[in-house]
Amino acid sequence: MVKEGLPFVLIPLAIAVLLGAFQLWIPAVAFLAMAAFMAYFFRDPHRVMPDGAGLILSAADGRVTRVESNQDGKLVSVFLSPLDVHINRSPISGVVKKVTYIKGKKTPATGDNSSLVNERNSLEIQGADVTVTCTQIAGILARRIVCWSKEGDTLDRGQRFGLIKFSSRTDILMPHDVEISVRVGDKVRGGETIIGRLT
Repeated sequence: MVKEGLPFVLIPLAIAVLLGAFQLWIPAVAFLAMAAFMAYFFRDPHRVMPDGAGLILSAADGRVTRVESNQDGKLVSVFLSPLDVHINRSPISGVVKKVTYIKGKKTPATGDNSSLVNERNSLEIQGADVTVTCTQIAGILARRIVCWSKEGDTLDRGQRFGLIKFSSRTDILMPHDVEISVRVGDKVRGGETIIGRLT
C-alpha cells in the first residue's frame, strides 16, 4: 500500500476500535469495512514489465474509453473506477522534460471533455526514440492528484510516478508513427499492458 493511503486506513480503523470499546458494534463494523476498502484502494501490486524495444505501456489500470488520432498525435484514454489500482506508471523509459499542473474542474472523468476542463497534471517524458505525454485527470470523486516526479527525473518503463485518489482518468498522447495496440472497451493494467508500438 502507498503511504498516501495510511491516513485513510488508520483514521477509520481507530474509530472502529473506539466504537468497539463502547460495544457499538454496528458502526464499528462499518468503520472497519471502510478501513479495509481504503487499504484495498491504495494497494500497490507488483507488476512485471514486458521486454522489447519500442513498447509503450499503459500508465494506469482501468478500461480504455477513447482511442483517437488528432493533430497532436495518437491518444489513448483509460478510465479508473474506484475498484482499480490508482498508481500511475511511466509508459516508457525516459527523462521528465516538463510537468504541467492545471487546477480545473471535477466533472465526470468518463467524458471526453474532462481532458480539457478538469484538474489535471501532465508529464512530458522523452525517451531515446519517442516522447509521450501522460496526463493524470481528476474525476468527480477524485480529491487530489499526486505526482512524485519532477522535471529532470529519469523514469524506467513501468516505474511509479504518482497516483490519483479515487475515480479518475489517465490520457497518453503518443506520436503519429505509433501503432496502437488497444481498442475502446479493453481492460488494461498499468506497467504491463502494451498500448502502442513504434513502427
